[in-house]
Amino acid sequence: MNRMNVEQIQQAAQQQWEQQADFKEYMSAVNPPMPKIDVVSYASSLHEQGDTRIIPFDLSKQLECNYPATSPNLLANFIRICDGDSIKTAAKATSQMFYVIRGNGKTQTKFGTIEWKTGDLFTLPAVPDALHHASSDTAIYWVTDTPLLSYLGVQPTEERFTPVLYTKERLDNELAEVRKEGLGRNRTGVLLANPNFPLTMTLTHTLWSLYNALPAGVNQKPHRHNSIALDYCVAAGPNTYTLIGKELDEDGNIVDPIKAMWTPGSVFITPPGWWHSHHNESDEDAIVLPIQDAGLIMNMQVLDFQYVR
Repeated sequence: MNRMNVEQIQQAAQQQWEQQADFKEYMSAVNPPMPKIDVVSYASSLHEQGDTRIIPFDLSKQLECNYPATSPNLLANFIRICDGDSIKTAAKATSQMFYVIRGNGKTQTKFGTIEWKTGDLFTLPAVPDALHHASSDTAIYWVTDTPLLSYLGVQPTEERFTPVLYTKERLDNELAEVRKEGLGRNRTGVLLANPNFPLTMTLTHTLWSLYNALPAGVNQKPHRHNSIALDYCVAAGPNTYTLIGKELDEDGNIVDPIKAMWTPGSVFITPPGWWHSHHNESDEDAIVLPIQDAGLIMNMQVLDFQYVR
């Protein structure tokens, strides 16, 4: 290749790079209209029938991204595993959360084998894959931070923690202790923490989780936060629900709320920054398990948790 050709190639590249320079007037672009995040529900019927499979909550079309996503940072799924079957999960993720909706079995990873049963929750770090085997009809709620890595265009570079298992017995006992100590409190729940993240005190460095009781007859006042919530209903009686909306009136009530029902085994999305209040009009205590990207948001120091007193 002669010198003239090299100069022409360089000049063409330079022109292409310059043509990509774009400019926006500040006031018209400082707060761009981002894709809308809606209140969406995923029914328990999705994991109660059919073959062994992964059922992703893929809202990539609404979020205008070219990779599976339930929110900008998170991807949620149901995993259905028929009795005796196995299925492999592989995720480009730094953090994975698995909550066993029903069934029992084991998960094999590079770290070893995790045995689990109904009501257990476990986390995995950046592992290439995991093999799940069911000893009975099984459903698992699976959340990862794969959309965050896809947005950044990166691969995990290290394992920030090792697997952690939160058994149903430990979850229920810890919640019972908190409820005993906080008699009369409007909110009673336990945050699931990992000792590797003492500053954020969260499930992982990106994920946050709360095992939260909503006692029978209780109506909680509205609260909000800048993290999105993917809320899994562990248990609930009839007419238990969350009201969700963007604004409050002068009395602290949510304006024109959307009503998301709590149905055991189902999930609903609470958009970031929206006010929401929980209501249990049944005679049964309810439990909800929200998974949020609050580990990341809290590390950025922009969670901004607020509640009506």
